[in-house]
Amino acid sequence: MNDVQPAPAPRLTSLSHGGGCGCKIAPGVLSEILRGTARMPVPPELLVGIETADDAAVWKLNDEQALVATTDFFMPIVDDPYDFGRIAATNAISDVYAMGGRPIMALAIVGMPVAVLGTEVIGRILAGGEAVCRQAGIPIAGGHTIDSVEPIYGLVALGLVHPQRVQRNAGARAGDRLILGKPLGVGIYSAALKKDRLDAEGYRRMVDTTTQLNTPGPRLAALQGVHSITDVTGFGLAGHALEMARGAGCRVVLDWARVPLLPGVRELAEQGLVTGASGRNWAAYGDQVTQAPALAVADRALLTDPQTSGGLLVACAPEAVDEVRAIFASEGFAGAAEIGHVEAAESPRLEVVAGR
Repeated sequence: MNDVQPAPAPRLTSLSHGGGCGCKIAPGVLSEILRGTARMPVPPELLVGIETADDAAVWKLNDEQALVATTDFFMPIVDDPYDFGRIAATNAISDVYAMGGRPIMALAIVGMPVAVLGTEVIGRILAGGEAVCRQAGIPIAGGHTIDSVEPIYGLVALGLVHPQRVQRNAGARAGDRLILGKPLGVGIYSAALKKDRLDAEGYRRMVDTTTQLNTPGPRLAALQGVHSITDVTGFGLAGHALEMARGAGCRVVLDWARVPLLPGVRELAEQGLVTGASGRNWAAYGDQVTQAPALAVADRALLTDPQTSGGLLVACAPEAVDEVRAIFASEGFAGAAEIGHVEAAESPRLEVVAGR
């Protein structure tokens, strides 16, 4: 009788060169790639396209409904297959919420090294994604699979929104306050995990924040005082705040002392546990950021840290701040914080101050 046991499946993170939203093509490289692409005529039904690098496309169906369509997928950010599936699905659905929409269904995007991982591990990844979709109240109605060298999982997520309640990353106004729904530091946690430097409590916090659905989006979009929403993902807080500044033609000012951070991430950043994507992000847009002299190297790493399934960044009128924070709190986002404001400016820019 042959008692030889099959070799255990390898760590998921060992099979990919990057993980989570840190896999994104660097913003500067992406701009070069897109510069040469042809621009098709934009039909009037396309309410949101690629013009401002928004979170999803939006197509007007009728006077009461618009379709929100987005896709997001990446390589493993954690080794547990079920957690990987949950994180990837939560991240993909977030774009629908960021546009003010309610998700209605999803399609799965699956690329797996089948001979390396085996069907049981792959099944656990898909089960994690299905669990999040059930939580969001939507079915996975289909999808596409390929046998690939690196594991890839994500979703095409579809939702509905009233055409008058579509939230863009380009609607902020001078005088608006900025509120961030989740703390920063997921990329730094992931870098620590890959080097076996993240403890069990840090891993739990990482999974908890990346699997928390950004459900406040539709309620926030319905508030008259909310002018712009985006979610903070692979380009870091600085990159997505800059997109907001460019879209509005304003200056975004972040008060760094008020930006919420995951426990222990500053210390990990000070130890050099940062992702390569953080440096690529800074290389792409650092010349558009004014930093306070007091900010340390670790602070810059946190500013540019790629967030996987990050929080909603909301620009709202000052009188709406309390209601925005109340909505976040009522849906389990107790750490949501006011982190800055928007100012009129001759040219878009991000300014980071050390408390003012």
